[in-house]
Amino acid sequence: MNHSARCGLLGLALALSACSVLESDKVDYKSATKASTLEVPPDLTQLSQESRYVVPGGPVSAAAFEAGKATNKAEAESKTAVAQIADVRIERDGNQRWLVVDRPADKLWDPVRTFWQENGFNLVLDQPELGIMETDWAENRAKIPQDFIRSTIGKVFDSLYSTGERDKFRTRLERNAAGGTEIYITHRGMEEVYASSTKDSTVWQPRKPDPELEAEFLRRLMTKLGVSQEQAKAVAAAPALKASTARLSTVNGTPVVQVSEGFDRAWRRVGLALDRTGFTVEDRNRNEGLYFVRYIAPNPDKKEPGFFGKIFGSSDAAPPLKYRIRVQAEGNISTVSVLNETGAPESSANAQRILKVLVEDLR
Repeated sequence: MNHSARCGLLGLALALSACSVLESDKVDYKSATKASTLEVPPDLTQLSQESRYVVPGGPVSAAAFEAGKATNKAEAESKTAVAQIADVRIERDGNQRWLVVDRPADKLWDPVRTFWQENGFNLVLDQPELGIMETDWAENRAKIPQDFIRSTIGKVFDSLYSTGERDKFRTRLERNAAGGTEIYITHRGMEEVYASSTKDSTVWQPRKPDPELEAEFLRRLMTKLGVSQEQAKAVAAAPALKASTARLSTVNGTPVVQVSEGFDRAWRRVGLALDRTGFTVEDRNRNEGLYFVRYIAPNPDKKEPGFFGKIFGSSDAAPPLKYRIRVQAEGNISTVSVLNETGAPESSANAQRILKVLVEDLR
């Protein structure tokens, strides 16, 4: 059955119901199968199946981490909200949240993997030695209205019902200087929209990351790690602190993003932004403020594939380009810039596109 016919059957039901994903009973994911992997625009497809994250203890050394903590201790205490229960605490900085667990990363990997599987996801990236796992694209079935038609025929013709949205989550585990682990969860979303006013075809396009979805899964993960549901819900709902500002600018003719915060917070936020926007991060060096990324430039002449597109990409795809994302700070102002593979400042159209993607998440 084509999309238009399916939409005709479901249009009335969808118009009569609005669902919130922020309630725990409104999150019910079901991963797509491997045969239906979602294709995303090439400028956001960063070859995640080949991503390489620095092994904890590599360029991000414990000494460097501790030095960064000491330098920014006053700033962290004044600008980061912390709520702790037992050996698990949640920290919040603006709309960003992450967990700090007083356990080694290797003791947390299996519980975190099981957590995603229990929540209806397949993992397409599962690399404990690199500290990163990523789910397949999945549909939140709880957003489908449970009306009379759905309850009557939905169990038989379940494929007729679709939200027109898919979500993917990346989890990153990083060891800290105290021997514990920081856990970050980032969300990416896609939505199906009509390609023209005639509504005879559709395309998939990115939608904004949802910090509240990230918070919901962090809350659930706290429960998985031993915190009661009531306690996890209370600390996850703590009021947000005022987020810093970020804006596009130029320095000596080179495009940059300027963030109104010191290095420690800017470094963390840029890392989360790279996760949320799907970049492949091959390595990182906190001492030098560098993330090493791979980027595929968009091809405006190439027709974008649909949802049920090619799994591993086409053979004529443009080769990825290597860049470095540099974070530098002077006092409470940090500058984010793009360098080429040799470390020279980059001012090309690709650099401008990369910075535009990052600033949208950093704002």
